[in-house]
Amino acid sequence: MAADKPYCYRYPHPAVTTDIAVFTIRDDALQLLLIRRRNPPFAGAWALPGGFVDIDEDLDACAARELAEETGVVGVYLEQLYTFGTPGRDPRERIISVAYLAMAPAATVAVQAGDDAADAAWFRLDALPPLAFDHADIIAKAHRRLVGKLDYSTIAFQFLPETFTLGELQRVYETLVDAEIDKRNFYRWALALEQIEATGELQRRGNHRPARLYRLTDRERVTYLK
Repeated sequence: MAADKPYCYRYPHPAVTTDIAVFTIRDDALQLLLIRRRNPPFAGAWALPGGFVDIDEDLDACAARELAEETGVVGVYLEQLYTFGTPGRDPRERIISVAYLAMAPAATVAVQAGDDAADAAWFRLDALPPLAFDHADIIAKAHRRLVGKLDYSTIAFQFLPETFTLGELQRVYETLVDAEIDKRNFYRWALALEQIEATGELQRRGNHRPARLYRLTDRERVTYLK
């Protein structure tokens, strides 16, 4: 009887997934975390980590779970990016994906493939392999959101360790916008934010002049403004 079927509906229902675009900066280049799909469709192709939302699962919880299961990455802040629902975007069925954006310092992220991911690896954003589904569109949207926030949020600090030099901060911005920035003007702008403070320590590298180390005045002020 129909009453005995808990998920029997008169009208078709779409499935829901989450996909996560995780960015980092490695070797002075903006890079993205991808997984190689183990199962069809697109078996063997590279894709964003993600998967189906369980019937009793929160969207944010699903994104965190899928990221951990497929890449081993945990503890990163996940922000909802956009909802992708073009019919036919997935050959299996009508699937709507809620995409997420995340950033992390390269040194703090240990990647290890798991679950239904055959592999997990970082790729330069300007040298991505062919991608499954509509993930190229998701990545383009995520990159635009990331760059668009630079002028009005402290999102760039997510790519930095707890302490950093102004030169390291400048290289993050230059990497994200893919352009050189005038050093003097950038340093003046960064200090005028009143969101960083000198630690009183210096970073010494080779024969270069020691550089002051800075930190956020309050790490909780790293913002993800919409």
